[in-house]
Amino acid sequence: MKRLGIHSFVWTGGSTKEELDEAIEKTHSLGYELIEFPRLDPKKFDLDWLAKRLGDAGLQIVVTMGLPFNGDISSEDDDAVRFGEKILGEAVAVTRDLGGAKLGGILYSAHGKFLTMPTEKGRANSVGVMRTIAEKAKAAGVTINLEVVNRFESNLLNTTAQGLAYIRDAGSDNIYLHLDTFHMQIEEADPAQAILTAGDKLGYFHFGESNRGFLGAGTIDFEPIFDALVAIDYQDDAAFESFSSEVVDKDLSIVAGIWRNTWKDNVEVARHAKAFIETRYAEARRKAAIARTP
Repeated sequence: MKRLGIHSFVWTGGSTKEELDEAIEKTHSLGYELIEFPRLDPKKFDLDWLAKRLGDAGLQIVVTMGLPFNGDISSEDDDAVRFGEKILGEAVAVTRDLGGAKLGGILYSAHGKFLTMPTEKGRANSVGVMRTIAEKAKAAGVTINLEVVNRFESNLLNTTAQGLAYIRDAGSDNIYLHLDTFHMQIEEADPAQAILTAGDKLGYFHFGESNRGFLGAGTIDFEPIFDALVAIDYQDDAAFESFSSEVVDKDLSIVAGIWRNTWKDNVEVARHAKAFIETRYAEARRKAAIARTP
C-alpha cells in the first residue's frame, strides 16, 4: 500500500473553506497521508487555496463522486449522457488542479437505486463516454477508478468481474477498479478472491465495515482481505470510509441509507481505523514472508 487516507465525510458533510480546513487539519494530525473528497464544486471554495493547503499539509488528494440521474451516462437519454460527460470532464479538471492523480467512485452510472435492469444501449453509452473521459484524464495525469458498488447504489457494476469486463470493453489502459470492502461483502461470493481476480487492475481501495462504523465491529472478515492485498502486492492508495448520522451530508444519507449514529467521536473512529489497517496489513505481510521462507 502506497498511502493510507480517510474520507472527508468522517470529518464534515460540507465544503466551506472552514470545513475543508478542519478536515485537512484532522487528517494531517492523525498521520494520514491522503484525504478523499467527494466531487467538489469550485464555485463554493477557492481552488488555489485548497491546493496550497493540501500541499502545506503534505496530503495527497483523491476525488470521488457519483453521477446524478439527470447526468447518468448509462442512460438511453442523450441529454443525460451529454450532461454526465460534462460533469466527469469537470471532475477530471478539478482533480488535476488540486494536484490529485485519482478520480474514483460511481463514474459509470447514476448513484442511486434503479428500478430497471441496465440496457445494452445504456451500457454502450456508458462505455463510450468512459473511453473518452479516460483519455482526457490520462492527458491530465489522472487515473479513472470505477467503484464497484452494491445493487442498491447502481445497477451496472456490482461485482469485480463486471468491472473488469467493462474495462476490457472500454479498451483504455487508464481505467482501473475501485473496490470497497463494504460493497464487496454484499455482492462478491468471495471478497478475497475478487481482489486476486482484480490483480493489477485494482487502482484504489476502500476499507469500510458492514455497519459503516468501527472496523472490526461488524461482520466483515478482514484477515483474508489483507492477505489478498499482500498476495497481489498492492502498491497503490487506500482509504478508510465510514459514515454516521453524527456528520451529515444530506444527499449521501439518502442514497446510502445513513440513518443512525455508528459513532459519535470522529477522531476516535479515525484513530482506531488507522491502527487497525496498519496492524493487520503488517500481520499479513509477516505471514506471507514466513510462508515464503525455506
